[in-house]
Amino acid sequence: MTTGSNEFKLNQPPEDGISSVKFSPNTSQFLLASSWDTSVRLYGVPTNSMRLKYQHTCAVLDCAFYHPMHAWSGGLDHQLKMHDLNIDQENLVGTHDAPIRCVEYCPEVNVMVTGNWDQTPEKVYTLSVSGDRLIVGTADLQNMGYMQQCRESSLKYQTGCIGVFPNKQAYVLSSVAGRVAVEYLDPSPEVQKKKYAFKCHRLKENTIEQIYPVNAISFHNIHNTFATSSSDGFGSIWDPFNKKRLCQFHRYPTSIASLAFSDGTMLAITSSYMYEMDDTEHPEDGIFIRQVTDEETKPKSPST
Repeated sequence: MTTGSNEFKLNQPPEDGISSVKFSPNTSQFLLASSWDTSVRLYGVPTNSMRLKYQHTCAVLDCAFYHPMHAWSGGLDHQLKMHDLNIDQENLVGTHDAPIRCVEYCPEVNVMVTGNWDQTPEKVYTLSVSGDRLIVGTADLQNMGYMQQCRESSLKYQTGCIGVFPNKQAYVLSSVAGRVAVEYLDPSPEVQKKKYAFKCHRLKENTIEQIYPVNAISFHNIHNTFATSSSDGFGSIWDPFNKKRLCQFHRYPTSIASLAFSDGTMLAITSSYMYEMDDTEHPEDGIFIRQVTDEETKPKSPST
């Protein structure tokens, strides 16, 4: 695939499915990528180079920066690892009784949060941090312990992912059936009237509408707009305030499994087959770094 002048493909990509990408805090200089090839890779984005790679014993499902020189990761080996990227040294922090699905850093209280599949209390599909709040998408609500709020998903089918607005007032969740919902944290009836959902990532192919799962959500940290990606190979940026799509990127070679905004200037996009059609021949996995502009990411005025 030929890339445009506003994006480039990272060298030395993972050798199997890419599960997660995360930029280092407040900068676009470094990018972490976790993969089913059992590795976590650190890339220097300006130099387009892989700076470091470390291994788990099984597929890695998620990774996160603690700060620019420390990475955390977890996956199918049930192990939570912390890696000092400066001296290339790792520590086993802890273990779960089942695979670790999510790893997130909560800077307000300086803790790392993990979500896993050992059903304590329930199987975690996705989670996101909002200040000192944790928003978790689970398989069931019946056995949850302490929580500030307990809600059933407003979407009919299984939750795909959750992202929290940087202003901490709302969150977005997606489903495997091509829908996204915007939900507000304030439980008052007046605020709850503002929530809504919309269809996305649907293509007509031979007069038949194909519905694709929404695999990833990432927020622009300044404008409170968000990007979604799907198994249709497309990524889009949405204005949640005016309920409009700001832009849609060109189609990537295969499913976009994960994406991440940096400090607002770049978006990392992973083109990585997710075995939706079982084990079949597919394009090689890749990570694209796309420069984004205010035109693509800033909410439009109502008159626009």
